[in-house]
Order: sequence, then C-alpha cells, then structure tokens
Amino acid sequence: VQLQASGGGLVQPGGSLRLSCAASGFTLNEFAIGWFRQAPGKGREGVSCLSGFDGDTNYADSVKGRFTISWDKGKNTVYLQMNSLTPEDTAVYYCAASVVAGTLLPGLYNFWGQGTQVTVSS
Repeated sequence: VQLQASGGGLVQPGGSLRLSCAASGFTLNEFAIGWFRQAPGKGREGVSCLSGFDGDTNYADSVKGRFTISWDKGKNTVYLQMNSLTPEDTAVYYCAASVVAGTLLPGLYNFWGQGTQVTVSS
C-alpha cells in the first residue's frame, strides 16, 4: 500500500489549491482515505475523509464550506480542493488510508503518504 500526496505550494490568502493523493497497491473501494495537516508546533489535525466503501465524506469544522474531497476511481486518486485559503491553513498536508470509515482520528489510519507543504501568505 502506497500513497503519494502532491499539489502543495505557495498561494495568497483567498486563493485555491488542489491536492492529489495517488494510491497504489490497493483500490480505493477497500479503504477510507483521509487528509490531515500539521502546522509547525502543532499536532496532526484531521481535515477531511472519504469512504471508499460508500463514498460518504466528512469534514473538520474549520474547513467546512471551503474544502471539498473527491475521488477518481479510474485514476485511483483522491483530491482535496481547497478554496478561500487563509494563513491558518498553512501546514504540511498528508493523506492516509484507514479500514475505518468516517473518522478523522489520525491514530485509526494505518498507511500514510509523505506530506506536501501548503503555505498561504501574501
């Protein structure tokens, strides 16, 4: 099982980015995929997750209405569209896979990709 996160970068406040998480070694139907972030000096925070079992999604309150998680089954890839970004969204973003659907608890995720840096600054 491997996960490859990409798409991070530097963006101005109010801007948008789309992160990608490419999965290999398994199909998305077998797991739930979550996006997490970790800012300097802070713990890892669950941002959003998508259940590969039924397509259900979940979001942290801090990103509801601004972030959208989606997937492309044909590409075995999960996306995180991030709009209306603020400096508080600055963090390293990770994607991970879990056998538990609907959770944003990092401890319940078994497989992790490397992070991608998102910096929101003017």
